[in-house]
Amino acid sequence: MKLTKQYAISAALAAATLSSALALSAPLPPVKIQGEVAYLSGGIGKDEARTILAAAKDYPLALEFAAATHAKHGPKTEYTAAVPVTIKDLQGTVVLSTTSEGPFMLVKLPAGRYLISAERNGKVERRLVWVTGEPRLLVFEWAA
Repeated sequence: MKLTKQYAISAALAAATLSSALALSAPLPPVKIQGEVAYLSGGIGKDEARTILAAAKDYPLALEFAAATHAKHGPKTEYTAAVPVTIKDLQGTVVLSTTSEGPFMLVKLPAGRYLISAERNGKVERRLVWVTGEPRLLVFEWAA
């Protein structure tokens, strides 16, 4: 049976609507303010993770933190929390310095270029990002 393009789009929209409705089952973590930057972090548990991912559309920057671990059947990637995060503008001014409370962090920054540093077990990962106002996801993943 062939699916028409319109049916496929309708099914995708229905799934997105259902996903958004389910995501609202857990409250968002509180928004915090540091200087002129608003942010929230969390995502412990599936319900809170879904809620945060649904809210990411309202934030120009989303950060995700994961680490590789050794499992019985080989390496496995798992979400990680308690990640120190520093965001600097290109002049080197720290605009946010905090620790994630979960594997996700949503950040409202003014448009511009920023250097983001995230640390886990003494290993620092850095990303240069251009914030334009459109949602952007950066993934930080550490090797085992």
